[in-house]
Order: sequence, then structure tokens, then C-alpha cells
Amino acid sequence: MNNNPRPIIATDLDWVLALNRLHEIELSSLTDAGLSALVAGAIYSRVLDDQAAYLIAFDQDADYDSPNFLWFRDRLRRFIYVDRIAVSDRHRGRGLARCLYEDLFAFGAGSGHEVIVCEVNSDPPNPASDAFHQALGFTEIGDAHLEDRGKTVRYLRRALTDAARSRP
Repeated sequence: MNNNPRPIIATDLDWVLALNRLHEIELSSLTDAGLSALVAGAIYSRVLDDQAAYLIAFDQDADYDSPNFLWFRDRLRRFIYVDRIAVSDRHRGRGLARCLYEDLFAFGAGSGHEVIVCEVNSDPPNPASDAFHQALGFTEIGDAHLEDRGKTVRYLRRALTDAARSRP
């Protein structure tokens, strides 16, 4: 398998949507039209071939109404927000999420951004995501209870100046 992230294209949408559906508890549900809109509005949307993994992210100027994205936009001037990332079960444990994040770090630094942000569920808990983001150097900067979605999240940030330190 090629570990070079590439842009999401139309022929990827079906498998990306299927992978999203498998991880709706962590990510939230999407429709075909919703996924197409996310990809069209994203500053960064990449996949790893063989239907292995994907990552979709927005910058602070995106026309996006996610309460998590809006939380960051209310508090930060310039950022890239990771809206969703998923790795297929058969590809887990191969460093693919790290590969996508490292590519995003390079993209963000190259586009003049200084910080990457995201949220991780704290209720329901997501210990694997907590450990992953901690290993990449993310730190908590806030939290929120999203009553309409039935979950509580922790908001995380990672300065891009730290990106080089995470590489093996």
C-alpha cells in the first residue's frame, strides 16, 4: 500500500462514507450530500489508497456550522480544524492516522498556519484517540457538553512548531 496521502476524489466518496458510517459514534453521521459538501469546503481532504484511511480538515475561514468548529473560531484567530479522521479496521496499527496527521502538519506549516485543533469525545470515552493525540503532542484547551449530540468533548490543540519533534 502507498502511504502517500492524496486528495479525495469522486471515486473515493462511497468508501469514505462507508468508513464514516462504521465510526459514527466518534465522528457523527453523514449523508452522501453532506460528505460531498465537506470535501468541497475543506482546506485539506486526503485519503490513503486501498480504502485505508481519510482525514478532512477546515481552516478558520470555512463556511461550516459544526458546534466544535465554531467553538474554535470563537477563540482562535487562525487554525486548521480536523473535522474527522478514520482508519479502516483492517488497516489499524500501521501508523496511517499518524501519516495523515504528519502530512496535515506539513500542509498547515506550508500554508502559514501555526496550530492544528480537534476535539475528542470524553463521553462516550475514546481512550484510543486520547492516547493517539497525546502522543502527537496535542494539549487540552477546553471542553463542552453537546446536548443535541449526546456527548461531551475535549478540545485539543497542537502548535505546528512542535511538528518536527513528533517524527521518528
